[in-house]
Amino acid sequence: MSEALDVTSPYSGEVVGTVEQWDADAVRAAVDRQAALAADRDRWLPAPQRIEVLRATAALVAGQREDLARLIASEGGKPLTDALVEVDRAANGLELCAEEVAHSHGEEVPMGATPASAGRLAFTTREPIGSVVAVSAFNHPLNLIAHQTGPALAAGCPVLLKPASSTPLSALRLGELYREAGLPEDWCIVAPCRGSVAEQAVTSDRIGFFSFIGSARVGWGLRAKLAPGVRAALEHGGVAPLLVDASADLDKAVPAILKGGYYHAGQVCVSVQRVFADAAVADDLVDRLADGVAGLVTGDPLDAATQVGPLIEQGEVDRVHEWVQEAADAGAEVAEGGHPLEHQCYAPTLLVDPPADARVLTDEVFGPLVSVVRTEGLDDSVARANSLPWAFQAAVLAQDVDAAFRAAKRLNATAVMLNDHTAFRVDWMPFAGRGPSGLGVGGMGHTVHEMTRPKMIVVNAGGL
Repeated sequence: MSEALDVTSPYSGEVVGTVEQWDADAVRAAVDRQAALAADRDRWLPAPQRIEVLRATAALVAGQREDLARLIASEGGKPLTDALVEVDRAANGLELCAEEVAHSHGEEVPMGATPASAGRLAFTTREPIGSVVAVSAFNHPLNLIAHQTGPALAAGCPVLLKPASSTPLSALRLGELYREAGLPEDWCIVAPCRGSVAEQAVTSDRIGFFSFIGSARVGWGLRAKLAPGVRAALEHGGVAPLLVDASADLDKAVPAILKGGYYHAGQVCVSVQRVFADAAVADDLVDRLADGVAGLVTGDPLDAATQVGPLIEQGEVDRVHEWVQEAADAGAEVAEGGHPLEHQCYAPTLLVDPPADARVLTDEVFGPLVSVVRTEGLDDSVARANSLPWAFQAAVLAQDVDAAFRAAKRLNATAVMLNDHTAFRVDWMPFAGRGPSGLGVGGMGHTVHEMTRPKMIVVNAGGL
């Protein structure tokens, strides 16, 4: 039995759409159909058809830019100006996937180095890994879907996607656009459902790959239940550190921190959260940041002037406020913000010198909150940044080139941005967490590679 799910605006609380949630029988049947597609090599989609579908879908996304952005803002609360950028990224990402179809290739395997290999020619090709089950997050409800479904289709894998229950509308719309672009039925299925139902698909022994974007607790828990041989990519979060050297240009540092820390109300897995600033510049930095934070426009995501929208749920507002109060009670200075607002918003907040064990420094906030910690220099900043098991993207702001590269070498991170914020990303670069922050490598081309597997062919040319 399916059940209706009302999708509400996190800002107004109004119902912006209603979807039917799939039941367990429907999801199992979809998994079986896609497994049959993946197993029937005569029904694999040829490369030209995959390229055509992906390019046509990218064009459809671009052509509906305004409508899709309003949908993102309505269901997810992302400010409209940022939602427009998300649509652009999704369209570009699908184009990148189309390019990857043509660029995917194997390699020659050397032969002839021993008598046994003489007269032989060997090379590899890459084949789709099988059907894909993807579970996605709420914070980028169109672009994350493009990042999980686009590479699967480029690789030649049928894909079943469970969108976040709070933001399924953008995902469903992208599924419709794939079909409008000519993708055959069952190659991409968007299935809103409960987590327990999705788990049955994830743990099926008929799938080849599991793609997950969301919390570490859920992602690692599901990975532990995968059938033998199923590969996985997990994208979780971090407690992103940004290091400010004494040589940093504060005129450029402040806008970078404001953008990287408060974009989408901080609901980004690589959002700037911990700023470790050399004591020589920390006071000046805090004063400038406090002025900048105070000037951020918080409110209706559909208003073009809004820079910071609501959090996805009221419970998240309550949690962020609890963490802020905990830090303040332990001695942190609340330089700006520090209180809930109406319409499920939280005032953009700047804390100074929370204690090292405060949750605002040890755990991912996922809210509009940045903490500045005074340090004794860049080496001290690196040590503090590396004090947690979480590792994703980091940043260093410094005009001293030697200092910047020394810090970049020592930081435990998968990517270090020099003179930029931690949340910088383009969709063709590798993107991944390290340790408990993730598994595998994202980014369009990298994900296509992960969703394929090599097959070697050896020709006994000497025997022909």
